[in-house]
Amino acid sequence: MNKFKYYFILLLAGIAIVSCNKSDDEAEIVPLRDYKEQYKADSDSIMKYLKSNYIESVSANFDIKISKIPAGGTQVSIFDQTQYPIQSRDVYSNDVTYKVYYLVLRQGTGQAPTNYDKISASYSGNTLNGKVFDTSYGVARDFNLEPYLTTSVIEGWSEIFPKFKTGTATPASDGSGTITYDNYGAGVMFLPSGLAYYGSGQTDIPAYSCLVFSFKLLGLQRLDHDFDGVYDFEEDLPNKDGIKDGYLYDLRNTTKYPNPPANLFDDTDGDGLADFIDVDDDGDGFTTLLEITKPKDKVGIVIENGVPVNYGISKYYPFNPVADNPNTPNTDEFEPKGIPAFAATGEPDYTSPNRLRLHVDKAHHTPKP
Repeated sequence: MNKFKYYFILLLAGIAIVSCNKSDDEAEIVPLRDYKEQYKADSDSIMKYLKSNYIESVSANFDIKISKIPAGGTQVSIFDQTQYPIQSRDVYSNDVTYKVYYLVLRQGTGQAPTNYDKISASYSGNTLNGKVFDTSYGVARDFNLEPYLTTSVIEGWSEIFPKFKTGTATPASDGSGTITYDNYGAGVMFLPSGLAYYGSGQTDIPAYSCLVFSFKLLGLQRLDHDFDGVYDFEEDLPNKDGIKDGYLYDLRNTTKYPNPPANLFDDTDGDGLADFIDVDDDGDGFTTLLEITKPKDKVGIVIENGVPVNYGISKYYPFNPVADNPNTPNTDEFEPKGIPAFAATGEPDYTSPNRLRLHVDKAHHTPKP
């Protein structure tokens, strides 16, 4: 009897093991939630956070402390306070138009990145319950803002950082390599899950979490994705008022952008490729790289009317004339002419601020060598 009982227990254990293995091998795959439905929930959660928390302090270095308004508290909420008025940006992604809220603690005095540039930034991130899941501890780290790379940042960063500017970076005079940053942009972004990790989740970040990031924009590296000699930010086309919005989009991804609004298009020749990834922006059969190449006799120091003129060491025209950088006394960056267009006289026009450059002029067919 005891032997029978022993074998019976072994049999039950074997069945249990097989059942567990089957469960592991056939793990249920849960489909992602509908983006539009999830955004409704996220929007409610973020608004509740903005109205139930307040800015307790902002330090001289723009480190911010956000705390929950206690029961019966009279503190003014993040949403209603006026020292750092709440701002928002509409972001189109996955056929949803997100309203993304952010605070500008300081705008910055330098240049703003596009959503395809590289930046240096310090940051701290927390979920809506206040739990900090990541921080750079005030140290600058480098990030690629391009939203589609597996090594890049979450999409919300790509959409909010261009609303800020860098400041100044001063290396220590003792050769230690220490850099002091000043006048940098600083802010806080409040991201719905659709512009963060959405259904994937991360360590200490549950799936479908809305996230809060405080940050400082410390450095910027311009990129040229199509290697045509024109930086991406210079291929951001101005609107009818002559204003560039600082954003670039590859709209070939029709799953992510099935019905993009007109303001997302930066495509001069209408071939479906945004200018920043199009090697022939105007579609005239001559590559942009060829059309912005300087004539061979206009590189370096050139004697004109008996006077030496420095056209710069690059074989490519700058987008606009370039002034010498006083912080580099051993290098003269001055270049007097930018990418040319042709005036009514047929002569090259290098300096008019609103001229239509060669590489975006569909009527131009004779690029200079």
